[in-house]
Amino acid sequence: MTMTPRTAARRVDDALQTVADQADAVQAQAAPALLRVAEQAGALLERGADVVRDGSRQLRDGALRASDRTVDYIRDEPLKSVLIAAAGGAALMALAQLVNRRRRAD
Repeated sequence: MTMTPRTAARRVDDALQTVADQADAVQAQAAPALLRVAEQAGALLERGADVVRDGSRQLRDGALRASDRTVDYIRDEPLKSVLIAAAGGAALMALAQLVNRRRRAD
């Protein structure tokens, strides 16, 4: 059975139209699901940003409280504060020298 060029072209057109119709159907079904996923992703992003903001605010508040307590301690105990600072500096210098010696030995 031979097919005329016109019949072959019609069959190809019909097949292409079927594929296009199926693609439209898939797109129509997928669009609402993609919209829901996008909305959920946006909500998660917003919640994550809120958590980061809250954590940042708590960290900043804690640092300010610690700074205030430190200033109050220095004001109340100036001699102890100077001695503590000197001891901390000496400990850091000793540690730095130890690390420096090890690097030279290697």
